[in-house]
Amino acid sequence: MVKKITLTLVAVVICLLTTLKSFSQIENDKYFEMNKAIETFGSVFKSLHANYVDEINSGDLVKTAIDAMLAKLDPYTNFYPESEMEDVKLQLLGQYGGIGALIHYDNGIVYISEPYEELPAYKAGVKAGDAIISVDGESAKGKTTDQVREKLRGQAGTEIELELERDGKIIKKKFRREDIQLPNVPYFGMIDSVVGYIKLNEFTKKAAKHVQEAFESLKRQNMQYLILDLRGNGGGLLQEAVNIVNLFVDKGQVVVSTKAKTVERNSVFKTTKKAIDTKIPIVVLIDGTSASASEIVSGSLQDFDRAVIMGQCSFGKGLVQNILPLIYNSQIKVTVSKYYIPSGRCIQAIDYSHRDKDGKANKIPDSLRTAFKTKGGRTVYDGLGIEPDITIEPKYASNIAIALISKFHCFNYATKFVKENPTIASVKEFEITDEIYNDFIEFLKDKDYNYTTISEKILEDLISSAKKEKLGENTLKEIELIKTQIAEDKKEDLIKYKEDIKEILLSEIVVRYYNQKGRIEALLKHDNEVKQAVEVLYNQKDYKKILGK
Repeated sequence: MVKKITLTLVAVVICLLTTLKSFSQIENDKYFEMNKAIETFGSVFKSLHANYVDEINSGDLVKTAIDAMLAKLDPYTNFYPESEMEDVKLQLLGQYGGIGALIHYDNGIVYISEPYEELPAYKAGVKAGDAIISVDGESAKGKTTDQVREKLRGQAGTEIELELERDGKIIKKKFRREDIQLPNVPYFGMIDSVVGYIKLNEFTKKAAKHVQEAFESLKRQNMQYLILDLRGNGGGLLQEAVNIVNLFVDKGQVVVSTKAKTVERNSVFKTTKKAIDTKIPIVVLIDGTSASASEIVSGSLQDFDRAVIMGQCSFGKGLVQNILPLIYNSQIKVTVSKYYIPSGRCIQAIDYSHRDKDGKANKIPDSLRTAFKTKGGRTVYDGLGIEPDITIEPKYASNIAIALISKFHCFNYATKFVKENPTIASVKEFEITDEIYNDFIEFLKDKDYNYTTISEKILEDLISSAKKEKLGENTLKEIELIKTQIAEDKKEDLIKYKEDIKEILLSEIVVRYYNQKGRIEALLKHDNEVKQAVEVLYNQKDYKKILGK
């Protein structure tokens, strides 16, 4: 018996040693291949420097090589040289050194689009519609928005001088840059006497603190229901998402867990404090651009049956990135793990590890999606972002609206309007009247806002194919007649899409008088999704039924 146990033990030891040797060999092979690749790259690089006919910019060449290598992975793994550290700071903290204004390019000139309230440009009297002539004496003529933006940004405390053109006059503004902190919560307020609304744009540092402050302020105004708006929120810091969930879910609950290549790097994030309110009914609004931390918040509140999710299916980003330091003050943002929300599902929608023959990464097919259960037993699925409990058809911009926006006609009309109207009614009262709209149509008379509809594109292809196939003249004439009729119909688009265009004008005009908060408040009056959210909150019987309660 002892002999048999000894022989068994020896066999186990041999098996373990063989396995360890196998693992060791695999690791050695990996390191050999890695070192081989590095040496090969170095050899190619040195050979190019020694033999290529023209001078080579080493930094640009290496950056191109690194970017091409990372493109084989996922779009979130990026390399940042020292010159792009401000961009890293902006991603991590929502903070950068600059003047605090949006800019845009139009017909060879870079304009101020929007100075943020109480930030350097705003305090210096810079206005939307100002054309940037020069920055610190260097001409901005012919420069792109990226080139001008690089000049506007800089270390907080440094002085900047802008030469601007406004109403045909040249004006100069000299002031200091500051650390610009983008607002996590650009607006919160009461929709009516009992429904509160919080718009969350970012998940940067202190996002949870800002949401809590907004929530407590609304509670003091007799808020009994809450709409948390995460539409357009692309995410940010994971811990801030956990902290926001903790506002509405009590201590000790797993909000998200991350799973990496090695077990040692796995993490679990739990709520650590007593919630500020576990009872208030909540609707969370999401859309196709709500991603990452937005999906942690909306998905977790859905998994806990703590909120009704409304809108469109979210983006589906279940990948976690860390920013790691490299040599020469460069950094790399690298995907290190995937995250899983309370039900156990991963909401990553695109499989970057498996690509088709064209190298394209595709969405996870429905056949591979797995069912999970919420705390109350509702069925939810992985692999497609967060699917709303109530789906609302998205409102798409019309072709004419896109043309008017992209050609900055609404923006330029707002500049004209402000010049002619020093003041307007309050945010709650101001609307785009028919008189204002007719004035806008008059403004467009000598402007180009031509656009091509999908129908026109199809007809162009049809005409091209008909000519290649040598179809009869009568057939071609019939197609041309349809094309002409579509062109005639387009002339009515300013009337047909009047209400949509009015909203765009409302947005552009109100922000000039009442800043970002005013714009959000003005547009809420016309927000169909917010109106539907209010209806759901008022109908508590259906609200509870959706949550399985």
